[in-house]
Amino acid sequence: MSKPQFEKEADLCAAFIEAATKDGTWKAYPETAGFDILLVRDDGVQIGIEAKLALNAKVLSQILPGHVSYSYAATGPDYRAVLVPAGKDGALSSVCAALGITVITCRGDDPGNRWYRNYGPELPSTRDVDARDWHEWAPMKRCEVPAYVPDVAAGVASPVSLSVWKVKAIKLAIILEERPVTRADFKALQISPTRWTDPYTGWLKKTDHGYVAGAYLPDFMAQHPRNYEEIKADRDRWMPPAAPMPRNPNPALQEAFL
Repeated sequence: MSKPQFEKEADLCAAFIEAATKDGTWKAYPETAGFDILLVRDDGVQIGIEAKLALNAKVLSQILPGHVSYSYAATGPDYRAVLVPAGKDGALSSVCAALGITVITCRGDDPGNRWYRNYGPELPSTRDVDARDWHEWAPMKRCEVPAYVPDVAAGVASPVSLSVWKVKAIKLAIILEERPVTRADFKALQISPTRWTDPYTGWLKKTDHGYVAGAYLPDFMAQHPRNYEEIKADRDRWMPPAAPMPRNPNPALQEAFL
């Protein structure tokens, strides 16, 4: 039996991302907006992609949007696609075409391969879109994209995704390294304080000068080490100003944050 082109879906995704983003026109966001890969073109156009080692009904159910009462796919990418290894598209390709889903096939590394790309069809460009391959979904609103490319691998089981909410949560955790957070910080970062300040979660502990880290605050640095450092490096751009301390602060609390 011949060795498969890709052992895991993560290998398939990694090979495709490397090839698809090579010229800088497209940026890949792994495990974003509910997709294995969200490709974003430099003008904002999006392709939502689900990957499988063979084209089957399960991946079709994953790539199709859920039905909502007021509109079908009101929020989503401009195009939807499934990614499979070359030769694994099968008879369901015609079903995908009828549903407006593009089937992207990707080849493994081959030193003797003279093809310009190791995947097909060609991604839609600003000048030309082949309507036989790409089907415009025309969403009312595109997927929300985080300000940082997630430091997770695409196509892995149970990924820890970097959502827009997670970026805000990391910012709060960085503030907590320096001082207590206040209601003004939540407002500045546009994040709801409900989950954070609920005493049953144990994420934060209330003090006279704001909230400090509680015993059960999630370890966001462990979840996203690269993104954590990237966001921290940008602190001068997003850090809310600290609230003025009282004239006679609690010495113990003041010492803890010096």
